[in-house]
Amino acid sequence: MQRYKLKIEYDGTPFVGWQFQKNGLSIQEVLQKAIFKLSEEKVIVTGAGRTDSGVHALSQTAHFDLKKKIKKNNLLKAINQKIGNKPISILKINKIGKKFHSRFDAKKRTYQYIIINRQSPLTIERNKAWHIRKKLNIKIMKVGAKLLHGTHDFSTFRASSCGAKSPVKTMDKITVKKSKDKVILQFISRSFLQQQVRSMVGCIKYLGEGSWDIDDFKKALQSKKRVNCAPPAPACGLYLKDIKY
Repeated sequence: MQRYKLKIEYDGTPFVGWQFQKNGLSIQEVLQKAIFKLSEEKVIVTGAGRTDSGVHALSQTAHFDLKKKIKKNNLLKAINQKIGNKPISILKINKIGKKFHSRFDAKKRTYQYIIINRQSPLTIERNKAWHIRKKLNIKIMKVGAKLLHGTHDFSTFRASSCGAKSPVKTMDKITVKKSKDKVILQFISRSFLQQQVRSMVGCIKYLGEGSWDIDDFKKALQSKKRVNCAPPAPACGLYLKDIKY
């Protein structure tokens, strides 16, 4: 039995998320079916991050075990061929030791959120970014992001369906940068709560558009109550950017 490590990119728009679900097609299901078609082995492809419906990945990591011996280069080509026209690509595949676990061994995860701040509707970046017409105050958004840095109880930003044992997480780095009409928010942590990034972005956006001031933002964080969270940012602007081991 050989364990393989995958580096994957995907457009999450047509999928119900990473995790296998009965109500629609998932990235995990597409990959498992593709591997079965070429190996005739049923495998479980375990991802490092369980991205939600509509969320994209620039670099998702996953692993699976295979009994059948297939050359690494042939395996990369074959899986991509079996995936067909689905918007998923295997960028890299490596043999890895049996002790490696894509989810539990991850040391840092980086998520990126893209906002396009302009009047004109999106064409090229439709379903790839959050379109906000009202001019955003980037300076105050940076102040809000700084308040989320470090270790906090992030219950305010936690989905009710989140299965994490604790709402306490440590944000190692949060940045807000603007280039022309594109605003990129980046979050780095060992792990995140379900919908945490989208919820934080929603609250930072409230600051940027003037719906909240800094005191409102602080009160929402300190309340530890989901009801005090701003509406979460849409999934289309969120990307799993990188995973460090």
